Amino acid sequence: MLIRHAEIDGRLCDLRLDEGRIVWIAPHLVRRSGEPVLDAAGGALLPGLHDHHLHLAAAAAARASVPCGPPAVSNAEQLAARLAAAEGDGWLRGILYHDSVAGPIDRHWLDRHGPDRPVRIQHRSGRLWILNSAALALVAAEESPLERDGQGFTGRLYDADGWLRDRLGGAPPDLTALSQALAAQGITGVTDATPRNDAAAYAGFAAAQRQGTLLQRLVVMGDASLDAMPPGPGPIARGSWKLHLHDTDPPDYDGIVADFRRSHDAGRTVAIHCVTEAELVLATTALAEAGAVPGDRIEHASVTPPALLPILKELGVTVVTQPNFILERGDAYRAEIAADELPWLYRGRSFQRAGIPLAAGSDAPFGRAEPWLAMQAAIDRRSAGGPMLGPDEALTPEQALALFLGPLDDPGGIPRRIEIGAIADLCVLDRNWASARQALGAVRVAATLRGGALIWEA
Repeated sequence: MLIRHAEIDGRLCDLRLDEGRIVWIAPHLVRRSGEPVLDAAGGALLPGLHDHHLHLAAAAAARASVPCGPPAVSNAEQLAARLAAAEGDGWLRGILYHDSVAGPIDRHWLDRHGPDRPVRIQHRSGRLWILNSAALALVAAEESPLERDGQGFTGRLYDADGWLRDRLGGAPPDLTALSQALAAQGITGVTDATPRNDAAAYAGFAAAQRQGTLLQRLVVMGDASLDAMPPGPGPIARGSWKLHLHDTDPPDYDGIVADFRRSHDAGRTVAIHCVTEAELVLATTALAEAGAVPGDRIEHASVTPPALLPILKELGVTVVTQPNFILERGDAYRAEIAADELPWLYRGRSFQRAGIPLAAGSDAPFGRAEPWLAMQAAIDRRSAGGPMLGPDEALTPEQALALFLGPLDDPGGIPRRIEIGAIADLCVLDRNWASARQALGAVRVAATLRGGALIWEA
């Protein structure tokens, strides 16, 4: 393919792509006979973006689910109306519920306010499902992880996605629409950070790539069964062993250290979910005892007190964070989190100033897979309601873009560049960089290519 009139580092250039790589860059190139041409019309040409933390299957399923929390739903009346308006008569799947809507709802609340059909609603944290009585009648068993009270099952189910999935059955969700939506954002590579991913999940993702329903390159985090999978490079590669910490129910410390050492011995890094200060302290302490290796990751680092920055630096870990949550959840954080902790939320500049490798992911479906809005949030640090959270953590537009340009196997590493010999994973913007950097949240992607093949064109 020949790409014409693309802006690279402030200059208009033509590029030739061949066998999946950039093979020539010049002010003007002569079109070869039969060579496809893409006119960038002066738009900035960038490496394709990488979303370094999301959950593909859950995000695909969420596209057919009912939003049950802010900003779409703000109170109990709106939630009841949205559930009643949902089409169909089979299972109703809700997502993104938050207690600010109607408190800690249970099956009794859903029975009173929801439709007469099986309903299951996922909390925004991803840890909790709430089922109504019609749903419980289909899945409940005496030997189950469902919460109970004096009246029996409450309908609340914590940290048991695998159990619920086994009870519900069914095929994995189709990734086609989600993958196309990611391509429309300029995303050419993703890391699936789901802890329960196993060899079967890996095989399913590989099949989706072969069938063309998953357009992006993929790194798969998951359990120990992935030790046997190839580490890359390739369209799909194994990623870190993933640990989801909960400070309300911490796992055995010696067991964590042993798991870290086992993963390192298998040639795999570890990635640790840390959304509270206590979880981050536990993770860094265990990593220090096990012996951290380059590429070990802290996922989210939602709350990072200043005292932990030098510890993260000394360990040499990478932080993969979510600036989009400042935009999406900032107003709730202001209401729920102690004022002195607000400057420590989803930090940006402090990590970079401390020399800690920093990258970003959306955490979709728990966050919006819209990297340009996430970049804008990293720059202006504003919630949807307008207030700023941690203005001292603001990044420049170039630093915000770099959060999504690190290699899939080295998030936070040297950002990929447009240069001869580079893999032709590219996105063309609808404007030049000087204009784009003024309002990254308004950027639209004109075209996306993976390996030199067009996977999205506006």
